[in-house]
Amino acid sequence: MKIANSSGIEKLKNLVLETGASAVTLTEVVTDVDVIVIAIPLIGILKLPQYLLKNTSINTTIIDTCNYYPIRDGIIEEIENGMPESVWVSNQLQRPVVKAYNSILAGSLVQSGLPKDSAVRIALPISGDDKKSKDLVSILINDSGFDSLDIGSLQDSWRQQPGSPVYCSDLTLTQLKKSIAKAKKELLPERREIALNFILKQKPEQWMEWWMDCVKNNRIIYESDLDI
Repeated sequence: MKIANSSGIEKLKNLVLETGASAVTLTEVVTDVDVIVIAIPLIGILKLPQYLLKNTSINTTIIDTCNYYPIRDGIIEEIENGMPESVWVSNQLQRPVVKAYNSILAGSLVQSGLPKDSAVRIALPISGDDKKSKDLVSILINDSGFDSLDIGSLQDSWRQQPGSPVYCSDLTLTQLKKSIAKAKKELLPERREIALNFILKQKPEQWMEWWMDCVKNNRIIYESDLDI
């Protein structure tokens, strides 16, 4: 496993020790790999070098975990006018992507993974246009300690964006299936901003103390279906 960031290898020392990954440059991180995970602020997509994926195999699966927050990313007209966020990302990269891992908080990702067949195992949605890539991402999600649900094409990925009932609300597979059907595109922006206001009132340095409160707040605002 290889990791890279935008501020230099030196700043990855702790993460290297924690994960056992190799810290490399941006150019090195996208070559000779089966999967690339893009986990940066959405606006950072525009700051990636245009040549970055030039030598990346067409068989490499690219996972987009980005989420659009205008307060951080600025106004992106295409997204404001209804383009799904991951379609926008795919257009910028000029490569197919699979939308996954965007709908879980860092605290849940680190602490809430469970063995397969656990009754309360959290499930994550996957969107994309290539079945082989989605099957691979599903395996990775399962290995991470979570179930997965294929919710359709990349055009359908709006259903897992901020403001959706399945966004960062830690649902089981049954709950996820029910909640994804309740997503309404026109409600996403307003609900995203309401939920964001809760986050902005918290102390960032105490994140691990209040992330579960964030999950509970999201379930209420997004009207997640919690019935089993």
